[in-house]
Amino acid sequence: MDNAHLEALAQEERSRQAQYRCRIFCCTSTACLSAGAGQTFSTLERAVAACGCGEQEAEVVKTGCMGLCSRGPLVRVEARGEEPVLYGDVSSDIAHQIVARHVNLCGEDEVSTVEAEAETADPYDFMHLRAALRRARQQKELDLHRIPLDLPFFTKQVKVVLSEVGRIDPEKLEDYLAHGGYQALAKVLNEMTPEQVCDEVLRSDLRGRGGAGYPTGLKWHFGRQAQAAQKYIIVNGDEGDPGAYMDRTVMEDNPHRVLEGMIIAAYAIGASYGYFYIRGEYPIAIERIRRAIRAARRRGILGKSVLGTGFSFDADVRIGAGAFVCGEETALMHSVEGKRGVPRIRPPYPTESGLWGAPTVINNVETLANVPTIILKGADWFASLGTEQSKGTKVFALAGQLRHTGLIEVPMGISLREIVYDIGGGIPGDRAFKAAQTGGPSGGCIPAEHLDAPVDYESLTALGSIMGSGGLVIIDETTRMPDFARFFIDFCVDESCGKCVPCRVGTVQIRALLDKIIGGNGTLEDLDKLEKLCVLVKTASLCGLGTSAPNPVLSTLRFFRHEYEALVSQHQVAETPAR
Repeated sequence: MDNAHLEALAQEERSRQAQYRCRIFCCTSTACLSAGAGQTFSTLERAVAACGCGEQEAEVVKTGCMGLCSRGPLVRVEARGEEPVLYGDVSSDIAHQIVARHVNLCGEDEVSTVEAEAETADPYDFMHLRAALRRARQQKELDLHRIPLDLPFFTKQVKVVLSEVGRIDPEKLEDYLAHGGYQALAKVLNEMTPEQVCDEVLRSDLRGRGGAGYPTGLKWHFGRQAQAAQKYIIVNGDEGDPGAYMDRTVMEDNPHRVLEGMIIAAYAIGASYGYFYIRGEYPIAIERIRRAIRAARRRGILGKSVLGTGFSFDADVRIGAGAFVCGEETALMHSVEGKRGVPRIRPPYPTESGLWGAPTVINNVETLANVPTIILKGADWFASLGTEQSKGTKVFALAGQLRHTGLIEVPMGISLREIVYDIGGGIPGDRAFKAAQTGGPSGGCIPAEHLDAPVDYESLTALGSIMGSGGLVIIDETTRMPDFARFFIDFCVDESCGKCVPCRVGTVQIRALLDKIIGGNGTLEDLDKLEKLCVLVKTASLCGLGTSAPNPVLSTLRFFRHEYEALVSQHQVAETPAR
């Protein structure tokens, strides 16, 4: 199948969608499914089928994440000639009311009508009176679930990776095509050489979104230059940070976008085979990626002579057992090969000797999801977003003590204050902001005095934190920072692969010192020992897990040392004998 056939499929799908007066989109990402979206979707389908309207009146569409996960299940209604409407906390009862208002056209005017009926009804006509009152109450209840789309949570975002998420059916290739899917791949295969693709991505200044921030185009150039009969591309979907679900959401909600980025990368470096490495805790992502691969094969987007161009590439899925260390690229490759997931010393780097000794390029999910847009809109357009050194946008899983939490995509360089108080809606209960944790267990805590710091690679590193894959946890004044640091060290102790002594032993000793201090038995000497031990582990560990594990402790010691000292002082006061 060539590009002309894909465009014909896209046009056919656009025409099919245009026939409906009303389309109802129901989020079926993991966050909303955990809140009951499966039942909500089924109820919407049954209600539309039972309303007796024509076949071209309404359609219920299964979509991905709509962002405001704290209000799930989320449902968005798009009706011809009307502004889109978003509803949150949609139970089965609310789903029925949505269909009644937007499909049966029981709108806001109807509310006034039924209220008037209730007021003028014969007081002895109880059946009519009760029915009118019930309908009025239901319509008013539905209004309480309406979420304004002009909230800063939505208007402050700039969507590139998430541009189609929440608007397309993730299990339907035709829907992705109808929104411009695989046009970037067709452009690359028909109009660009592999070297030109590498140059375009390098010129865009796209940096790896998995945490390291390495220039993607430069990595592709190294992979392209490697001489070998076989090369591989790996999509790193082993997202392990507590509270982080950016990559999981992109794979669940727009699998074809990631697959398209993967195929473009394979063409650029000369790879003929690729793997999605996805942790086993992501069953929906695994299923939807597999479904996307099968659909792409059927349409000639994967396999021999991709889109009839002579370039051959195929892909498969490998499932990880959930080891945090397998997010590190050398440990990941060992796991794909069926070995124990432990890191190895570099060099050689994977672009020289990777999977089964062949040159291998590894990019994370979000990185590759940026690629189709860069190809279609150009490197200059992408580079116009963000800051001088951190280009483009970044997807964050916004969590913690905020009014609005969920998945957001913002331009690099946005201030932490804008994220917390505009997008996040501020701290509930009018409590004070205390710190933001970026980068998960590998990151650090940024205190209130740096609320106006730009969120980009360089600024976060200067503050003792990292961008990481995109976890962002907001902490209020009720949290004690030594306890917070201890939580992440405990995670790193459990996830250490044990290969190198500094990480295997050092993290355990860091935790022991924290336990001593938090338990009220610490001394000032213990604080000095804790800091020195953190620096040692950071310096001497083999891989990124060990070198970044002390970050939460070091950053809290830097900005909240008084809390550690207060715990030590309490111990010293308790030991002082009364006179």
